[in-house]
Amino acid sequence: MIKDIIIILVEPQSPGNIGMACRAMKNMGVTQLRIVKGCNRFDSEALKFAVAARDLLESAVVYPDLAAAMSDCTLTVGTTRRHGKYRQEILSPAEVSSHLREQAAPDCRAAIVFGREDSGLTTEELSLCRWHATIPTSREYGSLNLAQSVLLFCYELGKASESAGGGRPLDLAKSGEMESLFGHFNATLNKIGFLNEQNPEHMMRSLRRIFFRANLDSREVTVLRGMLTQIDWASSAFDGRKRS
Repeated sequence: MIKDIIIILVEPQSPGNIGMACRAMKNMGVTQLRIVKGCNRFDSEALKFAVAARDLLESAVVYPDLAAAMSDCTLTVGTTRRHGKYRQEILSPAEVSSHLREQAAPDCRAAIVFGREDSGLTTEELSLCRWHATIPTSREYGSLNLAQSVLLFCYELGKASESAGGGRPLDLAKSGEMESLFGHFNATLNKIGFLNEQNPEHMMRSLRRIFFRANLDSREVTVLRGMLTQIDWASSAFDGRKRS
């Protein structure tokens, strides 16, 4: 399982943290790094702290946004320190590893996503991820360095790979397929007046949680999109007003 794990850093602000994250990854056998914009990964600080993991730094791929960075991934985990209305069912690193061990199919890719050093991931970025996770820390001081967080998750993933087996792997739809489905839902539900025009994302985040929990495969996504296409056709004459 471990070879299919991808670490994604969203807009990292410190080149040194990128280098240290590469070193932490290589320590635990994780070799695929993706970066969403952020600072220069070839800065001297990044090269210095990467040490023998410079090859990971050089092979990292940079993306314009998070959706693009994980479009080909099936299992996606967004990390966060904060809890709240849209940050429910938050897993620990050990629980993430257990989920991956149970659900990872032989050809699937899994991504662990880490946010900015000062503000983490936005609510919108977290909503793109199938699961949310956090590292339990002291209430007095809960802030962890980015590379430390990467190391802890990679350590748990390494333990999981050693004991892989047990559950039947699921052939889940990729992130890009799920985002196309959610985009279709958003357009159709707006068209028939189901979503609140002032805050459509409120309902869409609830739908995301429902369908992420459903563990849809590609065929099921196709069925749902076919249903939405039929609704689009049937409601073509709808003027947007609800009938009493």
